[in-house]
Amino acid sequence: MDVKDLTSRLPLPGTQRERGPVVTAVKLHGVITPTPAPLGRGVINLAAVESVLTRAFGYDQLRAVALLINSPGGSATQSALVADRIRGLADHKRVPVLAFCEDVAASGGYWLACAADEIVAHPTSLVGSIGVVSQGFGLHGLLERFGVERRLYTAGANKARLDPFLPEREDDVMWLRSMQTELHGMFCDWVCSRRSGQLATDQHDLFTGEVWTGRRALELGLVDRLGTMRGEIAKRYPDAEIVTVEGRRSLLARLGLGPAAASLSGRASPESALAVLEALEHRAAWSRFGL
Repeated sequence: MDVKDLTSRLPLPGTQRERGPVVTAVKLHGVITPTPAPLGRGVINLAAVESVLTRAFGYDQLRAVALLINSPGGSATQSALVADRIRGLADHKRVPVLAFCEDVAASGGYWLACAADEIVAHPTSLVGSIGVVSQGFGLHGLLERFGVERRLYTAGANKARLDPFLPEREDDVMWLRSMQTELHGMFCDWVCSRRSGQLATDQHDLFTGEVWTGRRALELGLVDRLGTMRGEIAKRYPDAEIVTVEGRRSLLARLGLGPAAASLSGRASPESALAVLEALEHRAAWSRFGL
């Protein structure tokens, strides 16, 4: 066999290698946020998963796509954008999508799970949290304590709503609650449309933001079955190979270094300080579920 014959058998760059039936697995792990990952940790947003999802749906002999979800939630917009992209690809390729809840599929994480045709949870998974939460700090008293005067100039009466350095205003809180109510309604509508006929409609606390174990979520109709990804795929697609599709990480990420790497030299930067604050916020999101 000469070199010409050998190279003619190699796959073209960017194409999938020829293989038998496959089920692709996509990890949706992390907080859902439009900002990059703090300290190199994983986050979920459309920019981060767009190419991964496209490749996962790109195999010729694709039997199904498995979503491995482990997320405490986050941005409503990014949750909706990623879910819409999943549905668009699934409808175009006409392949089933299976969601597998791991440690937690809560809030935006459950929004993503509802993009699947079926949802499978482990009995110990934490599932649900169909609600909306906002959080922040009130630093007005701290400035007064240290004698710091903040000067803020705006054009527009509502431009500085909920500024953490200003005293809280009742009108601002009412505005925030109205926004939360609207987003909560959208979340509920999405869940009801995707889980139509399966939800236990007599459960009044279904949309209160409560979280349940996978076993209880099955009783409530939030998931379809209890099990694991490999066990479920082995039963349904015994002839298929499971192919994990992951994003291409940067060299720093592969070495375990993130935005805070500059601090290793002993010099803190605004970017590294911001990364630490974002990491703490992400840690707080996981800790709400005891993780």
